[in-house]
Formats: sequence, C-alpha cells, structure tokens
Amino acid sequence: MHMGHPGRARPATSDVDRISAGDLTTLVSDRGAAAMNIAAVLVVDHGAELEPARVTRVLAAWTDAVPRLRQRLRRAPPGCGRPYWADDPHFTVDRHVGWHHVAEDEDLLDVAADATCRRLPRDRPLWRCIWVTGLDDGRAALVVVVHHVLADGLGGLAMLGALAGSSSVEAGSGGHAPRQVPSAPDLAAEAWRSRAAGVTSLAARARLARSGLQDLGLARTRPRLSPRTSLNRPTGARRRLHVVTVPLTDLVATGHRLGVTVNDLVLAAVADSLSGLLRDRGESVDSLVVSVPYSGRAGTEAGRLGNDTGVVPFRIPLNVDSDTRLQTIARLTRDQRRRPRAASAAPLGVAFRLLARLGVFRWFVDRQRLVNTFVTNVRGPAQPWRFCDRVVSSVVPVAVTPGNVAVTFDVLSYAGTLGVTVVADPDVVPDQARLAGYLHEALSDRMGASD
Repeated sequence: MHMGHPGRARPATSDVDRISAGDLTTLVSDRGAAAMNIAAVLVVDHGAELEPARVTRVLAAWTDAVPRLRQRLRRAPPGCGRPYWADDPHFTVDRHVGWHHVAEDEDLLDVAADATCRRLPRDRPLWRCIWVTGLDDGRAALVVVVHHVLADGLGGLAMLGALAGSSSVEAGSGGHAPRQVPSAPDLAAEAWRSRAAGVTSLAARARLARSGLQDLGLARTRPRLSPRTSLNRPTGARRRLHVVTVPLTDLVATGHRLGVTVNDLVLAAVADSLSGLLRDRGESVDSLVVSVPYSGRAGTEAGRLGNDTGVVPFRIPLNVDSDTRLQTIARLTRDQRRRPRAASAAPLGVAFRLLARLGVFRWFVDRQRLVNTFVTNVRGPAQPWRFCDRVVSSVVPVAVTPGNVAVTFDVLSYAGTLGVTVVADPDVVPDQARLAGYLHEALSDRMGASD
C-alpha cells in the first residue's frame, strides 16, 4: 500500500545517483496485481490537428529537460548500496510512446486507467506516454504514466510543468552522450561514504522518527484499528476512473467563510460520500480513517524528483452532523500543520522495507486495518499549461494503490478548477458512479449552503 510513499529525498554525494530511502520503500511496495504507477491525463484543445512527429519532438525535448526520463534503474552488486539511476545507452523516445484512437470521450479514462495499471518494462526508463485522438471538438489527450519511484505528487507536477515548457522548444533528442555506468568499486566506496555521513544525523533522524510515530498514533498507545468495510478488500489488476470537478474560486470562498481550508472541505466531502455509499450498502460505521500525504518540501523542480512524503491518518467521525464533521477535520489538520512535515516517512519506511524483505508485504497490505482510504491533494498552476502551442484545458491525476484499499481520491487544482479523480477497483466498487455522484453533491451542497 502506498501510504503516501514515505521517504526523505537526498542528493547523491557523488556521481552515483542513488534512489533515496523513500524511493526504495516505494519500489519494494510495488507488490500488487496493479502496478504502482502515477499518471496524468492532459486534455489538449485542438490537439487533433497535431502531427505525430510533432508530438514526438516535444516529448524528446521533455527528456532533455528531465534527465531522469533517460535513465534506467539499476541494482547495485551486494554490499554496494541501494539501486541507482544510470543513463540508458539504448534510449529512444519512440520506445516510450504509443498511439490510440477512441470512439467516444468516455473511453479516454478507460485508456488512462489501463495504462496506469500496466507494468512498465524494467529494461528501460520507467515511463510511457499515449497520445489519444478521437475526442469531441477536435481535442486530443496525452496520457503520461511514470512509476512512483520516479516522483511523488510534487515531483510529478514538476515533470508536467517541464513538459509544458518543452512544448515551446521542440528540440530533438539525442544530443546527450550516455554517462558511463559506475564500477562496483565506485559504488561500494560511495555507499560507505554515504553511511558514514548518515551517522552524524542520527540524533535528528531519531527525533523526527519519534514525531512520525506520534503522527501515526503509535507513540504512547496501542493503535486503534480502522473500521471494517466492504470497500476494504484485496484489489486486483484493474481500476476505473470517475472525475468530479467544481469551480475552485467558489470552493476557496466557501473555505474563507467557514474558516477552513480547501483540503478540509475535500476531506469532509469524501467522508460524506463514503458514508452515503456504505449506508446504501447497509453498513453502519461510526468513523473512517483517511490517510493524507504531507510533502516534506514546499515545492520542487523537475531536476529534484524522488519521494519526500509522509502520511497522517485522520480518523473522521461519521456519527455526527456534517458541520460538526467539517469542524473536527479542520481541527485535526490545523493541529497537524504545527508538526514536522513528512515525519512518518522514516518509521513507515523501515516497517514496509522489513515486511518486503520477509516476503510478507503483500499479505500485510491485503489485510491491513490501518486506513480505509487515501486522499492526495496537490496544488497545480493557476494558469493553464500549453502543449505544442495548444491550451491544456484540463489535467486528470491518477495514482494506483496496492492492497485492500479499493477506492482512493486524487485531487488537483488546475487553472481555476478543482478536480477529484475517484480511483476504484471495479470488482470491489461496482457502484463507483454513485460514489462520484455523492462526492459532487457533497461539494456542491457545501458551497451552496455557505452562500
């Protein structure tokens, strides 16, 4: 289970470009039937006018701007440290780009879901793009899929921003000579230098770990298990997507009037919608545990990727009225903002890597009682991106979570609109459309009630 993919990113101390401890946690967590990928669907106005060759040139320029897209993940020999990134000597953009024509707009999200769930070949850089045509009004869409080891939410947003910037360059790829792969002695020497440097930060890391245990509710008391629900069953290899959108300005104004944040309003709406769906299923639970990722950095750039994220599980009451629920959420998140960011990354990372080493990680996440769902919220640009001089009218975020969390919510504000992607296993959540309807109703009602 991705649990926000905890970890602290760190720069390489030499020419060896190591993955961080958080990246390693993400990598070993990829044990589900569906791949642990993240994706975005960029809908491009008048994109049907673009020639495939021009799309390919822009993607080539993108790999110039984001060197990670040209690099393979390699295992180090025993005793030589964590896996590392190295240039792929056989890299070509064509190996990462596919083309698809849909019969109707509704098929686009199915293409994106299937592409996100499919595993990326490990013998090349861990990304793929699909250019989708056939949409109404001459639009097209670019589906961008990367393995979560490349980037967390902020890193993924930075990569997409670099893609928009590359659209005005359209430089050809291929002007970069691959760097030589480090030798085993170089890897071993760098690994020991890194371990020695880490000793000096042991005290600070211990303090952060203690704070992380407090975030997880494990510092002083026995953890309280999450409620059992029909939405928490082992998931399979498929996901389906529904997208809910509301005007961001209206939601921000509602938050200001009520003294809460946009994220508080989203969490409350998610709780309202899940409560309604469980009620329809004849289930009565007094609370739900919602895991929310917190980044360890305020922002990032396309050259600083990796995973630097911790999570905080919030127990949200359902046996209270909607206003009380919202104020409870606001209090919980306000208290959390006073604490160190991403502190839970270290203890969760240690636990997940140990479970993976013992070969029981998948068994654990298929049966866990720590969380009921995940809500990931990333603030995107206020102005729309452009792709090949065409406006990107909307961006749909997608993330796949292994384990027994069958429905999750990916939130992105983009160019004046807040979009929530409801990601669900259709075999566990066949009533996903009803859930999305409840979510839209909860957000709309809250904005209307505050007028």
